[in-house]
Amino acid sequence: MSHRIEISVRPLVEYVFRSGSIVSGFRTSSSLTEGTRAHQLIQRSYGEQDQKEVHLTAEIPCGDLIFAIEGRCDGLILSGDGPVIDEIKSTAGTLEEIQEDTYPVHWAQAQMYAYMYNRLHPQTPITVQLTYIQIRSQEIKTFRRILTAAELEEFALGVAESYAPYARLRLQHAQQRDESIRQLSFPFPDYRQGQRRLMGAVYRSIGEGQRLFAKAPTGIGKTISTLFPSIKAMGEGTLQRIFYLTAKTITRTAAEEALEHLAAEGLRLHAVTLTAKDKICFGAEEGCTSEGCVFSEGYYDRINGAILDLLEHETSMTRPVIEAYARKHRVCPFEFSLDAAYAADVVICDYNYIFDPKVSLKRMQEDAKKSSVLLVDEGHNLVDRARSMYSAELRKSMFLDVQRAFKERNPGVYQAAKTVNNRFIVLRKVSGEEPRVVGSSQPEMLDELLEAFVQQAEPELMSGRGGEENELLLECYFAAQGYLRISRLYDERYVTYAEMDGSEVFLKLFCLNPSHLLRQAGKNFRSTIIFSATLTPLMYYRDMLGAEEEDYSLSIPSPFSADQLEVKLLPVSTRYKDRERSKGAILSLLTELVKEKPVNTLVFLPSYPYMQEIHAAFSAAHPEMRTLLQGHGMSEGEREAFLGAFRQSGGGPIVGFAVMGGIFSEGIDLKGERLSSVVVVGVGLPQLSFENDIIRTYFDRLGKNGYDYAYVYPGMNKVLQAGGRLIRSESDTGTLVLVDDRFQNRQYHQLLPEEWRSYKRL
Repeated sequence: MSHRIEISVRPLVEYVFRSGSIVSGFRTSSSLTEGTRAHQLIQRSYGEQDQKEVHLTAEIPCGDLIFAIEGRCDGLILSGDGPVIDEIKSTAGTLEEIQEDTYPVHWAQAQMYAYMYNRLHPQTPITVQLTYIQIRSQEIKTFRRILTAAELEEFALGVAESYAPYARLRLQHAQQRDESIRQLSFPFPDYRQGQRRLMGAVYRSIGEGQRLFAKAPTGIGKTISTLFPSIKAMGEGTLQRIFYLTAKTITRTAAEEALEHLAAEGLRLHAVTLTAKDKICFGAEEGCTSEGCVFSEGYYDRINGAILDLLEHETSMTRPVIEAYARKHRVCPFEFSLDAAYAADVVICDYNYIFDPKVSLKRMQEDAKKSSVLLVDEGHNLVDRARSMYSAELRKSMFLDVQRAFKERNPGVYQAAKTVNNRFIVLRKVSGEEPRVVGSSQPEMLDELLEAFVQQAEPELMSGRGGEENELLLECYFAAQGYLRISRLYDERYVTYAEMDGSEVFLKLFCLNPSHLLRQAGKNFRSTIIFSATLTPLMYYRDMLGAEEEDYSLSIPSPFSADQLEVKLLPVSTRYKDRERSKGAILSLLTELVKEKPVNTLVFLPSYPYMQEIHAAFSAAHPEMRTLLQGHGMSEGEREAFLGAFRQSGGGPIVGFAVMGGIFSEGIDLKGERLSSVVVVGVGLPQLSFENDIIRTYFDRLGKNGYDYAYVYPGMNKVLQAGGRLIRSESDTGTLVLVDDRFQNRQYHQLLPEEWRSYKRL
């Protein structure tokens, strides 16, 4: 029995022919648009008989496999003595560096198109041409080879045979995976209340290719409730890949643990966790330095063997597993994890790998997206993250520093940086005495000046010259490219603002409403499931995360009984002007709480200074109590120590003090006696700020309540997250104390979960 393997030309030849090292140092960030324009410039020079973007298909038998190959040839030149297959490649580098044999993978791509064309139109010989075009100068360099039909046949069969071991491994795994999914049972003896309803909604949304916005309470088991039906859909052939997207490392761990539960039930599935490059890099101690890296040198000569080894022997490819195999095969762990992700069934990663235009998985084919689902955990975080992803910033001083550094070193870079710096000076003068200027359009001519700066910077950065000057230039280059990338997205959902501080000018393209861009980023995926315990109010998150009218919504009540949670309210003002006056009442509350119930307690406060002040006063009044204090910029080890203290038995209860909306207010799971009381001080409102006021004004103009969109909804989300740390399982009990008189107001009261509203007033 033969198995049909459908594959595009480019990933096929890249697997077989890529070789050498990961290019260290600077690599250009020239846009896809620039590359497309360069291709079109070449194609416009074709004659009337010539064709461009020619779709080709062919089948190559290889033992028990049949490779069904398809691709789009850049050019078919028919106006000469015989057909010429033209493969066009654009580069921001210099053409002098490119020789005929510099890129074997480019020849392989062109020769595969020639083979496919020759199968449809048999003739010999056939000419294969590589055309390189320099993006900026539009200089062109070509190479030609003439090949017979027999040579093309031999080439294509060789490619298929080289790819076959990997294809057979993937095929065998898919058969084992699908069989294990058919046999797979839910990994827990019972379903929690509302859990089957959530799983049913996820399964139906994937089946129908719809998006789902699900508000599912803490404790329902959201991770397993979204993964399990997605995996079942994969077993039925509806999906080929699942992306589990998170905002924080700790929620990635929950997804890994859920897959481990399923593996214990017999599931065989390849899952890869992506870790940020700066965290997983082995560093200088193991041979990775700025001058060279033993894990990058010869990477492509070893990566295929490393991937085969990994996929053959592992299913759960967490960070320690990736690191172990990277050391074994001497490959860069970050690039290794990315290569493994393209072969995996489940990818656990940060939001930015899908939504951020600077970071997203660039090699993912559109067909692969159509058979993939996005599971967006803690979806409430995506609003602020998206605003950040789709905004861009520049500072005048960056260009002034480059201008000074390159006056003697590189006149072209010097002049380009000076021109941009001068544009900032004009902007400062136009603002007059105003410290801030807000507008609905971009500064005139700045894009063109930045493009010119980028054009001058790239050759200097590619020269390989080091020093502080090039470090300054590299930082400025990436800031300019980031600005240019976002400027192409700029529309009525943006504002431009500038802040003046002495000679400094800070410029920002500020994305006020990321809904359209999020919708665009997710539109080619089969389904997107956005879920959180605090997707409240649901209409706000649907609006901000790009929901359309036909998208599904689901809101599930808490599965826990009312007697598990005691809710109290201390109605004092925690507004900034009243904090000194209310401090005594808060300290008295904490004293009574720990005396009445000497249990582990977390106290959440709206800011670091306020938290430190309350902690200092409480510790002074109760030196016998064990207290913990969240610090600024805590390392992973410090965070683990903080949480670990709640897990230890003996030594008496702990009172921890943390910042609302910080690292301990979501994603942590302290079940049972590890956490029995939570105190939430304030309604979580963000501080009044220039940016938040811009957001408020924007939504007011749209006819919505701008204050709610900019302040109330984001603030109350922090309250719900903090309070949600308490009841995590059916056996948990505890006390939640809300401290603020505004919780009595209808505006805030209606945003509380139903089970919190029947509070006892202190």
